[in-house]
Amino acid sequence: MHVFRIAVLPGDGIGPEVMGEAVRVLQRLEGDWTEAKLELSYHEAGAATYQKCGQPLPPETLEACRQADAVLLGAMGLPSVRWPDGREVTPQVDLREELDLYCGLRPVRLWDPAASPLRSERLKSIDILLIRESTEGLFWARRESQRCAEEVRDVMRISRTGSERLFHAAFLWARRRCGRVTLVDKANVLPAMAFFRQVFFDVAQQYPDVETECLYVDAAALHMVLRPESFDVMVTENMFGDILSDLGAALVGGMGLAPSADVGERHAVFQPAHGSAPDIAGKQIANPLAMILSAGMMLTWLGHPETVAAAQRLEQAVRHALAHSAERTPDLGGRLRTTQMTDLVLRALDTVESQAG
Repeated sequence: MHVFRIAVLPGDGIGPEVMGEAVRVLQRLEGDWTEAKLELSYHEAGAATYQKCGQPLPPETLEACRQADAVLLGAMGLPSVRWPDGREVTPQVDLREELDLYCGLRPVRLWDPAASPLRSERLKSIDILLIRESTEGLFWARRESQRCAEEVRDVMRISRTGSERLFHAAFLWARRRCGRVTLVDKANVLPAMAFFRQVFFDVAQQYPDVETECLYVDAAALHMVLRPESFDVMVTENMFGDILSDLGAALVGGMGLAPSADVGERHAVFQPAHGSAPDIAGKQIANPLAMILSAGMMLTWLGHPETVAAAQRLEQAVRHALAHSAERTPDLGGRLRTTQMTDLVLRALDTVESQAG
């Protein structure tokens, strides 16, 4: 029996609600395993934790994350809880930096064509893997901001080491997919981005079998709307990735359908791309699918044959649930409660498994 230790950080706002639904699904999947097991341990982190003890990511929580095989995170941050300098408390970003989770994976998949605002007859599918550098870029200004009474200068950091490892990951993912990588930058204006592009070209020479394309970030945003079906792997800097991943989520129906992962050489965190949505917290109307799909990404990353097979069945179940039911949570135009959306997935999972068996 292989026991995987999972650190669970429910977080703030709707985080605990959607986390509970993901755990329901994981427990259902785990019931079919004979050689693998998930051992969940719950830990405090987030804006509410900061209000309680003055630290959004307590040392004991960080250590639990270091010791875990994977981290499952709900949502963190509250707009009203901020540092003295005005920034929102965002321990999820601290976690990426502390665990060196340089590779942010943001899948953009069209689970249900009816959910896309594009509703184009020519649109057959959207299946993009947006890869976001998650430890430097413009977010580095959190550490290196230069300020005085009259101005603040935020410093963008682009390193060769950080960029090379990101690009190697992008090319390896492309080899598993359709064999295309699009670099997104602003190399026509920013010297740091010109350097970013040069490192990309250097790494690309090692992958002659992978097709490459370069787009400025403004053009990339345009083409994600006009021709989203043409993209395979997109790789970009931290801030650009933060923005484009939300655009990608909108293309396929919203943040409730946007899972994500931040991975490094030894650690990985899996969380929905959406925020804590305190305006709907406690109303039981949050869409749990992004959290459930993030848990599925975790099962794939764990790499055990039983967890990988379970992740594949889960993706099939989500697609089946959306294709065979007109019911939705409010963010997708329906009236389902959070738990009812999960019920649909669990019933679809039964159907998928019976068809396979």
